Amino acid sequence: MNLEEARSQMLGQQIRAWEVLDDRVLGALGDTPRESFVPDAYRDLAFADMEIPLAHSQQMLAPKVEGRLLQALCLESSDDVLEIGTGSGFLTACLAQLASSVVSIDIYEDFSRAAKENVEKLELGDIEFRTEDALVMGHQEQFDAIAVSGSIPNLDEHFIRMLRPGGRLFVIVGRAPVMEARVVTMHQRGDYVQESLFESVIAPLIN
Repeated sequence: MNLEEARSQMLGQQIRAWEVLDDRVLGALGDTPRESFVPDAYRDLAFADMEIPLAHSQQMLAPKVEGRLLQALCLESSDDVLEIGTGSGFLTACLAQLASSVVSIDIYEDFSRAAKENVEKLELGDIEFRTEDALVMGHQEQFDAIAVSGSIPNLDEHFIRMLRPGGRLFVIVGRAPVMEARVVTMHQRGDYVQESLFESVIAPLIN
């Protein structure tokens, strides 16, 4: 497999075609070696338009969904980001290239460990990996952006309360076969607005 040709086709035929046009996002997706973050058995499918199976019956999001997620968060280089669901660590690496700091949490310790090893090879910025359950996190920490890589059945305010004023939350809400990707933006006065982005079906968050 010609990796660079496959990477270029992923960016052009999948991600750009799905209305991801932000140059910084495209740069992060293109510069991060996706092939290094997939299980060895799926290396030849690293750039395919599909979810990649991971351990614990989890999946790596399809490239076009990752692109829409990154673009929807409108990340600035000064932003502090929370990623819920580390998975392979590919999205973590992309977030780190677009923001100031990333806290990435996963309920599975082996995901956090493997992702940390892969990301450290890239010598990126401020990234902290934690093994914990996002659904029982407190709200004392505040973030400029939160990326939730698993679906939730209903939108509640658990994650929204961790947003700073002006903060953005990307989340996919619903139950199969109907789920909706949304971005939630927190206003300065404490209320928030939701925007529907697209329909998709992804695995739910554990617990």
